[in-house]
Amino acid sequence: MLKGIDPVLGPDLLAILRGMGHGDEIAVVDGNYPAETDAKRLVRMDGHDAPRIVEAILSVMPVDEFVPEAVFRPAAGGDAKRMEPVFADFEKALGKYEPKQKITVLVGSDFYNRVKACYAIVASGERRLYGNLILRKGVIHP
Repeated sequence: MLKGIDPVLGPDLLAILRGMGHGDEIAVVDGNYPAETDAKRLVRMDGHDAPRIVEAILSVMPVDEFVPEAVFRPAAGGDAKRMEPVFADFEKALGKYEPKQKITVLVGSDFYNRVKACYAIVASGERRLYGNLILRKGVIHP
């Protein structure tokens, strides 16, 4: 345990977050996502739901403010306007730490190809479908 560090952030995830540079992306994916297949670097966090992991990551990692879109989710059932409860949970976590950021919807292969290109994937225990989110790392200003 560390002072001021969310206990959900274990040593493997902290090392990955620290190793990421500006513009690198990390995906938090649900329990159905083929994380083992797609990950360059993988952290398994099966005991936690995706929004809780996202909140923990955002407590230490800035989101990129230099691009118009830095947070991405999939389109549920291919419908970009369809809102799932897990999306509202992601928005709540994002609003707590990065209130100026909005979530961009990516349809189908656009989302999956972006996950495959991520610096790392965190495999959560999220049971809800479409419980996936990509975060692009920003900078810490001096």
